[in-house]
Amino acid sequence: MRHLTLFLSLLFIFSVNPARLAAVPPAPSGDSVVIAKKKVVLVRTGEIAKNFPERKRAIVSYPVVTGGLSPAVLRKVRALLQVKNIFDTSLEEYRSDSWLEEFDYEVNYNRNYILDITFTQTGTAAYPDTHTKHLAINLKTGNLIKARDVFKPASLKTLAGMVDRKLQDEIRKTQAENSNDMSQDERESMKEMYSNLRFGVEHLDEFSINDKGITFLYDAGFPHVVQALEPVGEYFFSYAELGSHIKQEGLLGRFIQ
Repeated sequence: MRHLTLFLSLLFIFSVNPARLAAVPPAPSGDSVVIAKKKVVLVRTGEIAKNFPERKRAIVSYPVVTGGLSPAVLRKVRALLQVKNIFDTSLEEYRSDSWLEEFDYEVNYNRNYILDITFTQTGTAAYPDTHTKHLAINLKTGNLIKARDVFKPASLKTLAGMVDRKLQDEIRKTQAENSNDMSQDERESMKEMYSNLRFGVEHLDEFSINDKGITFLYDAGFPHVVQALEPVGEYFFSYAELGSHIKQEGLLGRFIQ
């Protein structure tokens, strides 16, 4: 009888619905966090619903972070990732305005004490528009990762020059691809539009991290009517290329050892 009871107990354990097991979030490894997606449907009423019936609803998806961080660090990370701190707009402000259609995020990297995440908001006013906000967070401290945290101070000017060369190459390629279809006045306008675009040391704090290297980010801020000519603004460098500029003792030191 005891053998039968034991058999039935084991049968119950191994017959647990695998889908339920898969739904359990993985435990943090100690150098990462667990991120669950929270989805909120904003329902608009009153004048907005009356004047813009197609914008009665907006979808907001944001990360809820847990994991093996100290309480102080976890509080700082959660504060950085609050909806109102991404695009300086709260859920209530999104609800009371007709612009937003969707707010979402993508986790680019989540290990080695680095959380790299990109937020996107899409909406419509006079025309459809999309905004992005990137954050690279130090999971040891809960602070945003700055260039001076991971690169040697003496290398910052050199790094900015390396990125600027890629930016200028992209600009020259874009001009060559589009100039034949433009009038002389349009070509002069395009040249003027690009003339002040430079990647300097002040832009180095915007970068995305993964196992292969660093992508420096640059927003030229072109108006909507000429956004087709705006530089992509993403310039990748492998750790082999950046090795001599990376602080051995910093978060990126492990990638050049």
